[in-house]
Amino acid sequence: MAALAKILVPMVRRSVIDQTGLAGYFDADFDFLAEVGPPPPPQGLPDSFDRASFSTVFTVFPEQLGLKLDARRGPVEVLVIDRAEPPTPD
Repeated sequence: MAALAKILVPMVRRSVIDQTGLAGYFDADFDFLAEVGPPPPPQGLPDSFDRASFSTVFTVFPEQLGLKLDARRGPVEVLVIDRAEPPTPD
């Protein structure tokens, strides 16, 4: 489940933390295209996809897997760079 949480990060554009308490490996087959859908058509051509009908991870996970993505606020680790200097020759 922790690996699945890492895969979701770029799709939902947020940190994802596994709090399921589930361990081990699972085999699941699900389809959500809204976050990773096909590329847009070339300029001037009509879009052959009805993008509004694409399933999102927020509907697929509860309906097909029984998992809920819950938005919360909490502490996150950040890296602050105060200054940067070019390297000096030795």
